[in-house]
Amino acid sequence: MDLFDGIERFDEPLSPGATILHGFATSVADELLSCLDSVVRQAPFRRMVTPGGWQMSVAMTNCGSLGWITDRTGYRYDAIDPETACPWPAMPGIFDYVARQAAEAAGFSDFQPEACLINRYEPGARLSLHQDRNEQDYDAPIVSVSLGVPATFLWGGMTRAERPRRLRLTHGDVVAWGGPARLRFHGIDPLPAAEHSATGSLRYNLTFRKAG
Repeated sequence: MDLFDGIERFDEPLSPGATILHGFATSVADELLSCLDSVVRQAPFRRMVTPGGWQMSVAMTNCGSLGWITDRTGYRYDAIDPETACPWPAMPGIFDYVARQAAEAAGFSDFQPEACLINRYEPGARLSLHQDRNEQDYDAPIVSVSLGVPATFLWGGMTRAERPRRLRLTHGDVVAWGGPARLRFHGIDPLPAAEHSATGSLRYNLTFRKAG
């Protein structure tokens, strides 16, 4: 499979260990969305609750051998979907392929994603600055695929107090970060009201991790 067939793409370095791969997944975006529909039929989107009792504005689900969850008892990965009491859906082959190829393109070889956290953003939904710290293996990168309505990505520093850069992510863009950038803070500004031909007013984000 040639991810880049007929697609103009370019890379935007963010900091050592972090890159935006603009247009990387554009040519397979329709296939990603089709597989996403299959995952959601098995494990529907839900708005999880933080340990502090706040309901998240972003709706979430997972696929892969592990899934990220949050509730009043804490943040963690689990092999079982607490809403269905079943294992999370298997990660579609195209998900795994795109994650591995994007990691390779960003300089991270032999990435083996175990979990794909899927976020659905409606207008106004946001993800505040945070670090991905629930994984046991910080040597593996994070790979994040954007689909649908464009969003403003917040790329912060190693502390929450550092002022983040604001970067535009569009349909098919992939962000990959690891190494010295692995624990940098990041987030998404409130999603604007907009329309995309593939997703309507929604944005989807596929975030791949080696969790165990």
